[in-house]
Amino acid sequence: MVNVVKAVVVAEPGARPQVREVALPGVGETDVRVRIAAAGVCHSDLSMVNGTITPQYPVVLGHEASGTVVETGPGVTGLRPGDHVVLNWAAACRECWFCAHGEPWLCQAVEGVTSVPGGTLEDGTRVHTCMGVGGFAEEVVLPARSVVPLPGGVPLDLAALLGCAVLTGIGAVRNTAGVRPGESVLVLGLGGIGLSAVLGARAAGAAEIIAVDVSPEKEKLALAAGATRYLLSEPGLAKQVRKLTGGRGVDHALECVGSAATIRTAWGAVRRGGQCTIVGVGRRDQEVVFNPLELFHFSRTLTSSIYGAADPDRDIPLLAGQVRSGELDLAGLVTHRITLGEVPEAFARMEAGHGVRSLIELDRS
Repeated sequence: MVNVVKAVVVAEPGARPQVREVALPGVGETDVRVRIAAAGVCHSDLSMVNGTITPQYPVVLGHEASGTVVETGPGVTGLRPGDHVVLNWAAACRECWFCAHGEPWLCQAVEGVTSVPGGTLEDGTRVHTCMGVGGFAEEVVLPARSVVPLPGGVPLDLAALLGCAVLTGIGAVRNTAGVRPGESVLVLGLGGIGLSAVLGARAAGAAEIIAVDVSPEKEKLALAAGATRYLLSEPGLAKQVRKLTGGRGVDHALECVGSAATIRTAWGAVRRGGQCTIVGVGRRDQEVVFNPLELFHFSRTLTSSIYGAADPDRDIPLLAGQVRSGELDLAGLVTHRITLGEVPEAFARMEAGHGVRSLIELDRS
């Protein structure tokens, strides 16, 4: 029996996302079928609409989602119908060199994968799924290794954010930057990932957390998440940050935008010997320029954080436990709750810098 679901599909770069009917593939030996409860609208999804990232089209959008297992393949162990899960768009193979050396976020099986085949449209056209997930859909079929069981007592809707924004932002703070109590942190860009980084910096015990965005409306959200100061992004920002930190600059800057200009600003706001971590995904046609003397003189570290340098199988349950205990409050990340048909409006808000995460609500059972 063919399972047909509604899903948000974009036909080609620049096209308006539309709700279409998609016939899901059958559940294979090691696959699971998941009924989606909620899915977060991420900037990476927008990048597949505007062509910054180029998957195979047509593509079902969405990679940050949670749901309930409704069917498992005969070879699946450890999962059963009724289990609550978070979807993992970067499921490591556990066999390549990177996985064997403790870096599953760099897994060769995941590197460069923007989409995989995932069913057909009404007219028989093959459709692909965003990052192997395609979470903007009523249901999905994906490998069992691409889902992470969720502990009880965690709201299933908010759990969707653990699959990308929270894991990436908090992971950048904990795993990549290694922020320690008493240090100072600058976060540039307050989307879902940036605001999660603020949450992570507060949890790490940072003494000064300077949050920056282009929108004045983000101030209240940033302060609620734990920022100690909010600044609007404007010329001279790096100098302003240094002035606020005794003329030195911050110990850590986390750039969560992905543009040459903000990367350069983040770099300039870091103290000598400090660390600048690039979390945002930028365009390949932009360049960031450094001269050899400044690289030597400032002795700063410049690095990137891919998926928060996290192991989802380990870190999602840890974060979920902190949500359950009240240590981590994700409610402030969600500024809009929407339906599948309202995804284009969510992208428009994102481009305009309004709100943080739009959360698509599908199954409320």
